[in-house]
Amino acid sequence: MTEYLAVDGGTIAYEVAGSGPLIVLAHGMGDSRAAYRAVMPRLVAAGHRVAAVDLRGCGESSIEWPSWSRTAIAGDLLALVRHLGGPAVLVGHSASGGAATIAAAQEPSLITAVVELAPFTRGQTVRVGDLRVKRFRQGMLRLLGAGLLGSVPLWRSYLDVAYPGVKPADWADRLDRVDSLLREPGRMKALQGMGRSTPTDAGARLAGVRCPVLVVMGTLDPDWADPHAEGSAIVDALPSGLGRLEMIEGAGHYPHDQFPDQVVSLVLAFLRPGVARA
Repeated sequence: MTEYLAVDGGTIAYEVAGSGPLIVLAHGMGDSRAAYRAVMPRLVAAGHRVAAVDLRGCGESSIEWPSWSRTAIAGDLLALVRHLGGPAVLVGHSASGGAATIAAAQEPSLITAVVELAPFTRGQTVRVGDLRVKRFRQGMLRLLGAGLLGSVPLWRSYLDVAYPGVKPADWADRLDRVDSLLREPGRMKALQGMGRSTPTDAGARLAGVRCPVLVVMGTLDPDWADPHAEGSAIVDALPSGLGRLEMIEGAGHYPHDQFPDQVVSLVLAFLRPGVARA
């Protein structure tokens, strides 16, 4: 059942299931909480209370917002954790991975651990050599085109590159749902706004994180020429001993949707020592 929370002049939508230590799942730009449709029931079955949220401007959340920055999204996530009676583990994908970093640094008493899936958490630079990597070149051109032109077909084309090889069983329905949402008034504006916001605010907070962090990258993620190097750089920017990098072979930019069993196994193993418990 969809529930709503008023925050920062807008309303975010979310759903909650299960009981036990709280985990909050946040998706990336151009998406909705449906990105976690395979992950959420697995975490609930493992004994967690799980909330999946539609980011500002996305899914069933309201459209008009004053900012699309990771700092603003972090504020929404913290508000939801407070509302649900945290503390919580934050799982963030792509742009919301950076938001989870900010939330953890800003309110360490509310966030017990962070999982970043293919996160944009640092300022990005493109080197000439990066363009020799075909998947990176294809993904970047489609991302830029979708953002600059507000093109839903180009976003769909990007998703085809971002899901190399293995596709979810409901792939056609997944694409149609994303397509339908982005054609609603204001939804593409949210994608464009998040795409224009730089992750430098998140990168500046990495050294201030005090909880354990798991970074999960796909070996074929088209958003980076070298996904392992990006994941390692995030871990290296965290305080010593807090971060851990895991690579999923064959995954693209959506490891949680391509390989939900592997992602859930990594998350549960990461949380096993009890870092998710108050």
